[in-house]
Amino acid sequence: MASELAEKAKEAIIDDDLKLALDLYSRAIELDSTNGDYFADRAQANIKLNNFTEAVADANKAIELASSIPKAYLRKGVACMKLEEYHTAKRALEIGASLAQDDSRFTNLIKECDLRIAEDCYDQRKSLAPNVQPTATPASVGSCQKETISSGKPKYSHEYYQKPEEVILTIFAKGIPAENVTVDFGEQILSVNVSGEDTYHFQPRLFGKVLPDRSKYQVLSTKIEIRFVKAEVINWTSLEYCKEITVPQKINVPSVGSQRPSHPSSKSRAKDWDKLEAEVKKEEKR
Repeated sequence: MASELAEKAKEAIIDDDLKLALDLYSRAIELDSTNGDYFADRAQANIKLNNFTEAVADANKAIELASSIPKAYLRKGVACMKLEEYHTAKRALEIGASLAQDDSRFTNLIKECDLRIAEDCYDQRKSLAPNVQPTATPASVGSCQKETISSGKPKYSHEYYQKPEEVILTIFAKGIPAENVTVDFGEQILSVNVSGEDTYHFQPRLFGKVLPDRSKYQVLSTKIEIRFVKAEVINWTSLEYCKEITVPQKINVPSVGSQRPSHPSSKSRAKDWDKLEAEVKKEEKR
């Protein structure tokens, strides 16, 4: 039955009936969630529908189920490029190219990634030119404050705060084994997966770009702490990307001493961070 739905989905893609194809692949996956091809093919439908974050998630699942499927890496690469995640895209495409050496699509897309990465590096060097003092620029802020996205269970919740060069995201959950936690960093996308009895998946497109190689996470007894190093010293007005925010606000980094970072949540009340840290450390010792 699942294979019949997948075949109908392929026909729907040929007929350019993309919403039907997406629905059919989803139904096939409900019947057989271990088939990597179904996830890779649904990623194609999501790309055509401009659902790029969902396409990355599908491609990642396909790779998890069957790491030797070249099309899964191709679709991850394409979706990441649409999200301007060129380093992540290039890594996926290089693996795909090693599995399908005669497929010129990988070679062409890798060249495009190299071009985009070079352009980004040039732009960053210009923005970090010496003797240029960044000034605060008003941001055009829409109603974009997004709250916790979780599995719907009260076990998980998250909050974040920021420093001029770093964002700290805390996912609160007690007793999660470290071996059950997988965190993948992209240039502007985060993927957190917790396996086991209380599964959890969180994959936001981040407000700004980060440096994946310098970002890290730690699993503690009461939480998962994730630290992003910002690619640019700008103020994140939300954790997740929002198209209504057109002008990011640069931060003037003080030369001496800094205040405790404020919590950019939707609630206006102040928090006693020293008290909060003491409570968390006390909880972790239990």
